[in-house]
Amino acid sequence: MPSSSPTPNALSAELEVLALRAIREEHRDLNGLLFGGRLSCPSFALSDARSRLGQWLPSSRTIELSRQLLVDLSWGALVEVLKHEMAHQYVDEVLGAREESAHGPAFRRVCSERGIDARSSGAPQPGERDSSMEERSALEKISRLLSLAQSSNEHEAQAAMAAAQRLMLKYNLEACARSQTRDYCFRHVGKPTGRVYEAPRILALILSEHFFVETIWVPVWRPLEGKRGSVIEVCGTHANVEMADYVHDFLTQTSERLWLEHKRERGIRSNRDRRTFLAGVMTGFRDKLASQKKQHREHGLVWRGDAQLGAYVKERHPRLSWTRYASSQHHAAHAEGRRAGSSIVLHRGLGGTTESRGRLLGSG
Repeated sequence: MPSSSPTPNALSAELEVLALRAIREEHRDLNGLLFGGRLSCPSFALSDARSRLGQWLPSSRTIELSRQLLVDLSWGALVEVLKHEMAHQYVDEVLGAREESAHGPAFRRVCSERGIDARSSGAPQPGERDSSMEERSALEKISRLLSLAQSSNEHEAQAAMAAAQRLMLKYNLEACARSQTRDYCFRHVGKPTGRVYEAPRILALILSEHFFVETIWVPVWRPLEGKRGSVIEVCGTHANVEMADYVHDFLTQTSERLWLEHKRERGIRSNRDRRTFLAGVMTGFRDKLASQKKQHREHGLVWRGDAQLGAYVKERHPRLSWTRYASSQHHAAHAEGRRAGSSIVLHRGLGGTTESRGRLLGSG
């Protein structure tokens, strides 16, 4: 899988050893999930080569991966490249199809059956596929409505946000009603974290309940820290993934701003109640969206889910598990945050943060 950009080596020898161990464990898990455990564990190596992100070397039974995947890209991107090279290993060692070209019919069939990207060029950018003209048009209309939601007039702002939500709902209802095959992608949003607290868990629920995507907490390796972690994976159409990513950044930053304002107004010095307050903010905004959803139902706009998206998620994650968590909603700081969250108006314009990556719904 070729690449073109140079890769700085920002990993110490110790971190590289830990990363290679994590890659080996990822190979073991993927072997069971996607290849029926039929692959023998190969050797793994990191490379500074600029011409490719990964390759399967049959002579030495080695999967070689670029350090760029660890340093510059996400663990999700590394896993996609690893799957690609494992498909090469499967064709070579299990099927024995050595007479075909590297990306011949056998390889493409193996990838198609397992939902693996068979393309041979470019760094995998989960969720960065080109959107259709229809999707782009819908995003631009939603973007304009979210710009109006910045109005200083509270009623105008609320109306613009509700109109944006209604437009997203109608777009997705109409797209599903056409019964056409939809193109899905995924993206990891936010920063990987060692422990998942209540506020980001509620934020993930907000995205899946109200923004037409599926969200899953997936395990990742944090190579620069040498530790395991978790991150939200968002699955959906390009337009919906784009919107969900923006909403995630918006609510993350807005909740932190509301906490700082709360501290200043109350003369609070410590951050002891910060996580509880942030959970309250997310809960308050979730309540607000639920109220809007009820109004949409009264007008006959009822979202019953996307079966095709469900199949896509199941293909990516054959073994999903569900976990229940306790809530801090009886805490006073949670109640304060909930009140603050209920007043949030989703709008366009994040103020030029590093989280905005120049996408259509970026920082205005």
